[in-house]
Amino acid sequence: MRLLLVEDDLTLQENLRLSLVAAGYSVDVSCDGEDGLFQGSEYDYDAAIIDVGLPIIDGISVITQLRAQDITYPVIILTARDHWQDKVSGLDAGADDYLTKPFQEQELLARLNALIRRSAGKASPIINNGFLSINTASLAVLADNQPVSLSSSEYRLLEYMMMHIGVVKSKTELTEHIYDQGFDLDSNVIEVFIRRLRKKLDPEGKHQFIETHRGAGYLLKVMSD
Repeated sequence: MRLLLVEDDLTLQENLRLSLVAAGYSVDVSCDGEDGLFQGSEYDYDAAIIDVGLPIIDGISVITQLRAQDITYPVIILTARDHWQDKVSGLDAGADDYLTKPFQEQELLARLNALIRRSAGKASPIINNGFLSINTASLAVLADNQPVSLSSSEYRLLEYMMMHIGVVKSKTELTEHIYDQGFDLDSNVIEVFIRRLRKKLDPEGKHQFIETHRGAGYLLKVMSD
């Protein structure tokens, strides 16, 4: 899952970035509202975390302009403890949730996880699809009820596909959602990871759960129980 983090406090920004990356997210960062608005408009994120008190363009204006472009990914705003009006203004502008500084990073991760699940129509952190099951909170993966160890990149790819079961996703889209801006989108890395997922999750080839659509991308099939 790919996130946008817009925060001008560089120490907090880096601490949050490290926590988010450790939790399995790919993170693009920005230090001001103007650049945050550009990135938020240019790229298809799974969610954004936006501080209210940003230089150049304030966070509420960034959210207002993103929503005016019909950009619908979830947004969490970060506000100062004594600025309750910012919470109301942020929610009215189109934010989905807020956190008051200082906050616990685990709370941010839990709220973020819940928002991304809900935006994909998944109420529970446990997502099942036939022989496959993932827990987006613990990052655990089961195949035929047996735990499977995946690399962080393999897990991010599987999680994104489990969020979009039955939908063809192009290699470019898959790459954009599991890596940040600096990654080479022309790389064949997605083909490599798809092969690894097939081998690790279905070593005997019984399920044939990922379809290759030539020229279009890959589809995680809807699997029966």
